[in-house]
Amino acid sequence: MAWMKRTAVGLVVAALLVGAGAAVYVQRSFAVVDGTLQVPGLREAVRVQRDASDVTHVRAQAPQDAWFALGYVHAQERTWQLEFNRRVMHGELSEVFGPATVETDKLMRALDIAGVARRQYAGLPLYAKEALQAYSQGIHAFHQNRPQALPPEFHLLGVQPGGARGAVWEPEDSVGWALMMALDLGGNWGTEFARLSVARTLDTDRLWQLMPPYPGEKPAASADLAALYRQLGVYRAADAGSTAAAQGRAAEPTSPQAEGPLARQISAGMLAWADELTRNAGTNEGKGSNNWVIAGSRTVSGKPLLANDPHLGLSAPAIWYFAGLQAPAGHASDGTPIAAIDAVGATLPGLPFVVLGRTDKVAWGFTNTGPDVQDLYLEQINPANPTQYRTPEGWAPFAVRNETIRVKGAADVLLQLRSTRHGPVLSDVQKSHAEVLDLGKYVLALRWSALDDDNQTVLAGLKTNQAKTVDELFAGLAHYHSPMQSVVAADDQGSIRFKAAGRVPLRDAANDIRGVAPSPGWEARYDWKGWLPYEETPQDDGGKGWVATANQRVTAPGYPHFLTQDWALPYRYERIAQLIEAIPKHDAASMQAIHRDVASLATRRLLPHLQQAQSTHALAAAAQKELQGFDGVMDAGRAAPLIFVAWTDELARGLIIPRIGEDRFKATYGKRDYRAAIEGILERNDTWWCQPATCAAQSAAALGRALDRLQTAYGTDPAQWRWGTAHPALSVHRPFGNVPALARFFDVSVPSHGDSYTVNVGQYNAGEAQGPYVNRHAASLRAVYDLADLEQSRFIYQTGQSGLVFSPRYRDMSTTWADTGYRALQRQPVRWVHSLTLAPATPPTAAR
Repeated sequence: MAWMKRTAVGLVVAALLVGAGAAVYVQRSFAVVDGTLQVPGLREAVRVQRDASDVTHVRAQAPQDAWFALGYVHAQERTWQLEFNRRVMHGELSEVFGPATVETDKLMRALDIAGVARRQYAGLPLYAKEALQAYSQGIHAFHQNRPQALPPEFHLLGVQPGGARGAVWEPEDSVGWALMMALDLGGNWGTEFARLSVARTLDTDRLWQLMPPYPGEKPAASADLAALYRQLGVYRAADAGSTAAAQGRAAEPTSPQAEGPLARQISAGMLAWADELTRNAGTNEGKGSNNWVIAGSRTVSGKPLLANDPHLGLSAPAIWYFAGLQAPAGHASDGTPIAAIDAVGATLPGLPFVVLGRTDKVAWGFTNTGPDVQDLYLEQINPANPTQYRTPEGWAPFAVRNETIRVKGAADVLLQLRSTRHGPVLSDVQKSHAEVLDLGKYVLALRWSALDDDNQTVLAGLKTNQAKTVDELFAGLAHYHSPMQSVVAADDQGSIRFKAAGRVPLRDAANDIRGVAPSPGWEARYDWKGWLPYEETPQDDGGKGWVATANQRVTAPGYPHFLTQDWALPYRYERIAQLIEAIPKHDAASMQAIHRDVASLATRRLLPHLQQAQSTHALAAAAQKELQGFDGVMDAGRAAPLIFVAWTDELARGLIIPRIGEDRFKATYGKRDYRAAIEGILERNDTWWCQPATCAAQSAAALGRALDRLQTAYGTDPAQWRWGTAHPALSVHRPFGNVPALARFFDVSVPSHGDSYTVNVGQYNAGEAQGPYVNRHAASLRAVYDLADLEQSRFIYQTGQSGLVFSPRYRDMSTTWADTGYRALQRQPVRWVHSLTLAPATPPTAAR
């Protein structure tokens, strides 16, 4: 008995010690937000203060110290996020996650994001280089004398920041991260490839019915695409699937069998994420944003109002970090003057400036313009010498480089990558190409504007933080390159403006494909012919009293240049316009009401077809009862939105799969929902698409299948179904969002309204096997700026400022975001909640 008592006491003591140790670790992992820290590398002391909204304000005596301190703060709050993002763009995820992420690493190596970033960094003016250097030095300074414990991700994965080289964040990495944003927002190569793939089974007219041009426009390409590709013989033989799938890519390592449950779950989750990233790379389907600016003539105060909500993939921690930067004017080491910095708003960890926000005089917001800045080229391989490809001048050698991808738990992957005069050969790393193309005859190379050496997007970002007027803001944005953004701005003098900022290629008048699908790379007429001058990009100075953009066509009738035909459907823009015109004079409250709106004009268009569906399903009558009085408001608390969404999903499957095949549908469906195609088919009562049944019968059958799925998932009483249950806004952590035991701590999930076409957007991926209606892409932030008093500006985003899962600041904005609430966004808060001084570790030297 005495032995048992001693053992019990020992176990209790051990448990208490473990608990105490865990509590100490959690406390030590929190960012230091008060007191003084000695930081080598600073010239003067910097104040880092956090206000009641948890916005971090950096106040320095020189611009370089402000950039340095922001790097330090990002490292404090988002160390794992920086590490993960660095590994993504360098193609080094597999060193941590093993074979699951090899395909992603291969794509990043093929695009050569790190190499391109080095070349672009070399071309920046000195003061921009010094800004990136200072920011990098701030991150390094944090890690060299770390005042807090590393977040749990590092310990659970056995990773050290910066890897073996300790390169936690280099100046070139900031350029690389700007390129990664361009990759996320500025792509259409996936859409081009989808057209190539679908053209194998559909003639060109049917292709344009499935992937229609923008409403009111003709197809941009006059070429008969299906006939062209058949004539060239680009497609692999129908029975060559297994052989072709092995072409053009390195052997895939296999995961070691000795992994534990946690490692296996992480690996499976990262494999799914990597597959989605590589499959959706080069597409802007489902990616959008809203912004609008209203002139003083249409506001209560007589001064402009501006609103913005960029729609991005939801993640935990969020992509944004809100901060303010203030520093007096200074100069670079070569004497170049640097204007004073005075900005507050959304920063991106990895970049040393406010990306979206305001200064003391001017506010701005972005949406994605989405021009066609990526063209795929069919490069014909010389049958007599496969190291050569065809050009307008004859056969030329592929440029070749070798890459080694280190893979945890497996052999290194040795990768040989080719490029042509157009750019990298994506067929070397995209598995889908081997499934469609005869890679013995043709490969696809990418021409992408963002990869050009003269990309100075980071310079434009630095200059926005110094602007005092709308004119100054857009003068700075003349340096903006990729991805093109539709920028609205307003200043306290009453000026408003929209302008598309970024680089767009000009195409030859003889180009009969115009970049909407892969073009023969050996014909010079398909090459780009220069660039659209900044002075000629779309612009509107607000003559009608307001300007709004929501990824719709932003070119006026008669605009002489071709930008793209793949604009987003105009439903969100039309709804914003309705709401603006409904009120003669706006104020901040009416701007916020527009942010909250969840009326879907797209739903209203198709809804009559659903309400007329004559299904014999046992739940059909109850479902139709829920649809009575439904007006397309995608309310999380109602069943009708869920019934509608499930019906459109099943309708797309029922109409399209028989025409293009299951595999091709699966490869192209998801974020691309084929909504415009479905609208056209039903409204034309198109018998070819609806065969062998009528369109009415297809609609009824789709409702029956939808009710089967919903009954299985949510029970037999449609009155109890809720859109918000199927459609939570899910901010996913990488990599622990796919580990059930950890996801409930690391992920952030809240019920949400809306759909892909509402102003308050809630975009889902119906192609997902798990959670097809989960809101994964929504307003990554919301902001409203009142130019009558910019201190009354408001913001919110979906998680919290801290990237540390243990912190109460990790998810403390989520409920307010879901309710479309806001926090104050001020330059001069009335009080500080936390105040930290970063002091130089050595006496200050002469000013830089």
